Amino acid sequence: MSRLAIKICGLSTPETVGAAVRAGATHLGFVHFPQSPRHVEADQMRALAAPVPTYVERVAVVVDADDADLARIAETGAISALQLHGKESPERAAAVRARFGLPVWKAISVKTRSDVEGAAAYAGAVDRLLFDAKTPDGAALPGGMGLRFDWALLRGGAIPAPWGLSGGLSIANVCDAIRETGTPLIDISSGVEDAPGIKSVDKIMAFCKAVSAC
Repeated sequence: MSRLAIKICGLSTPETVGAAVRAGATHLGFVHFPQSPRHVEADQMRALAAPVPTYVERVAVVVDADDADLARIAETGAISALQLHGKESPERAAAVRARFGLPVWKAISVKTRSDVEGAAAYAGAVDRLLFDAKTPDGAALPGGMGLRFDWALLRGGAIPAPWGLSGGLSIANVCDAIRETGTPLIDISSGVEDAPGIKSVDKIMAFCKAVSAC
């Protein structure tokens, strides 16, 4: 098992959930965003997470969700953290954490150094920051598009919370990503798919093995 935390995101089938657990993933991500090809409903999250060992974190990924939607997810009892992947403000993130009593992650969309520096506004409001590539204006999805940003942007600055790296990761580049950024957590979605939303058991296993060898 890797010394790094590994999150396999966008899981939607029992087979790929099982593969991620067997491969040593520490975090599983379930996307609740209807526009995404990886979307699952709250009851699907419950079913997918039911056999997952308690030592593996189960993260619901949402995009500018309202309280009613978040309540449906929280009430399943299947989720151990909420990942906010939209334009949620620090105030909104803090309110979500207070209301639902779950750890909150905030995805930070990165294109320039100022985007990284802007993460400081979330200090004290969230439990983890996730640095992801900024998608083009007008894109249908806020992430999961296989895009990466310049990892050098993460060097030299103080990151005000536990954090992780996402965006454009693959078996081929993950060791470079770890070396260049020193990230304690790797988050992958499209890099272990055969097609958008179609996870590959073999790619999940190979990716986790690659991380463990970095």
